[in-house]
Amino acid sequence: MGYSEPAVQRPVYWTQACQDLMQRDRILRKLIPVYGQECVQAQHGPYQTLIRIIVGQQISLALGRKLWRQLVQACGQDLQPDCILRHSESDLRAMGLSLRKAQYVLDAARFFQQDDHRDPDWWQAQDDAAIMARLCDIRGVGRWSAEMFLIFFLRRPDVLPLDDTALLKAISHHYFSGEPVSRFEAREVAQAWAPWRTVASWYLWRSMDAAAVEY
Repeated sequence: MGYSEPAVQRPVYWTQACQDLMQRDRILRKLIPVYGQECVQAQHGPYQTLIRIIVGQQISLALGRKLWRQLVQACGQDLQPDCILRHSESDLRAMGLSLRKAQYVLDAARFFQQDDHRDPDWWQAQDDAAIMARLCDIRGVGRWSAEMFLIFFLRRPDVLPLDDTALLKAISHHYFSGEPVSRFEAREVAQAWAPWRTVASWYLWRSMDAAAVEY
């Protein structure tokens, strides 16, 4: 099953979320107008999104983009599981992936060989908890990766990725004058953002680094 990239459009909840967040939060009241015409975008289909997330785990954004380009060069822009599975671990390592990531990419490809998993509508029909549980069954996919999938593919409105170092850095910068921030402190700050924690997180990412907000 192929996938054509959707036209960019704002999630239906985005405008309301921005209004609510600007009323509740002094930092977001300043940030949102600066980037108000932008929003989280679903750049790829479910398989492509998850592969890009896996490839980008625990490495720099520049290296993650480079490795992604290598995979696209090998399998085309419409990167599909069947193409990935025609490559061995050695082939993927020759493209620059570590052994672990090569294994994770192949495991994800096997998972997405099931037609329903490649169907965006199938994912849209699942709730957040079910998606987290299903994705975390794939080797190499943990909570952070599943949360990125919820945000950047499904654009769910209320995801708070406290394992994301870029988000913690943004919270530290804007709310704690650059002092280190714990997950507990970040969660306390984010209480005022519910049920729009995805939107708040996105604007905080965007304020620090535009390249950090796409998968």
